[in-house]
Amino acid sequence: MDLPVMPPLLPMLARRVDGVPTGDGFLFEPKWDGFRALVFRDGDDMLLQSRDQKPLNRYFPEMLAPLAAQLPARCVLDGEIVVARNGRLEFDLLQQRIHPAASRVKLLSQQIPASIVFFDLLCEGERDLRGVAFGERRAALERVLAVADPPLHLTPSTSDHVLASDWFRRFEGAGLDGVVAKPAAGAYEPNRRTMLKVKHDRECDCVVAGFRWHKDGKGTAVGSLLLGLHADDGGLQHVGVVASFTTDKRRALVDFLAPYRDHALDGHPWASWAANDHLANPEAQRMPGAVSRWTGTKDLSWEPLRPELVVEVAYDQLQGRRFRHTAQFRRWRADKAPRDCTYEQLEVVAPEELATIFASGR
Repeated sequence: MDLPVMPPLLPMLARRVDGVPTGDGFLFEPKWDGFRALVFRDGDDMLLQSRDQKPLNRYFPEMLAPLAAQLPARCVLDGEIVVARNGRLEFDLLQQRIHPAASRVKLLSQQIPASIVFFDLLCEGERDLRGVAFGERRAALERVLAVADPPLHLTPSTSDHVLASDWFRRFEGAGLDGVVAKPAAGAYEPNRRTMLKVKHDRECDCVVAGFRWHKDGKGTAVGSLLLGLHADDGGLQHVGVVASFTTDKRRALVDFLAPYRDHALDGHPWASWAANDHLANPEAQRMPGAVSRWTGTKDLSWEPLRPELVVEVAYDQLQGRRFRHTAQFRRWRADKAPRDCTYEQLEVVAPEELATIFASGR
């Protein structure tokens, strides 16, 4: 492979802001919830590179032929690999595509095929476009993908912040993650947060049923709190973690949580997981201590707490029965009973047909 823009390359990033910018000079796009992917093509050579510069070709073999058939002979594009089902994006299904067994990868490529949504063009032919204004790169991308067919898609784009705010509201039900604002005059700057992202932020009261030690402070600093919500049957479901603590707060939490560690496993709803029984149960792969295909040998062991504490956290999106990302600590709720921490308090967003979103990219 011999391109003006060569792998490995770190993608351009975004920093979070509170609302959709209203000033001039921005182009807005939906924020897709998938795997970031840079696509490098030089004739017959094709590379799908992840955000952390790892090759993705083996996990998405069904993408290679459509990319070769529809992209220019020499190019580099930036996009997001997604899986769509029943009118919405399904990140859980997308995660299943990362599997070590080639036979399983082949089967999943047929059962849950992926799509790729492009939002930037870094190179075409002999021309390096990274220094070109994004508005011009967007126009070139539209030309390159003018007749593209699924599984290739062009992301919608607008300069109207009112329309972008409408996208932010309506498209969440389809599994999108928010809105991205890009300076129209901006260059492509790898590994720099020059774009802006606006994500949904909601609050929820959760039971604290366990914690993990900080990686650099076992026994002296808390890394994260394990959160639970009561389901309709009364069972306490693990919904995610909160980990936004300062160093001083991590140390203070050790003493604060100490009383709740006494006899914590007596009648604990997650006692079987603490005993590693979850390893024999595929349904427990999202529970505390479960093996993660992303973290490999990373220590995911946890310490149980009597489920008596309630914490208010901020979260951006519910994915199935869990928070999509790490929640943010807001405050302790001594006035709230753990039994009142249920799924009923969570906002459910009606889906917006994904076909509508894809079509608006044209």
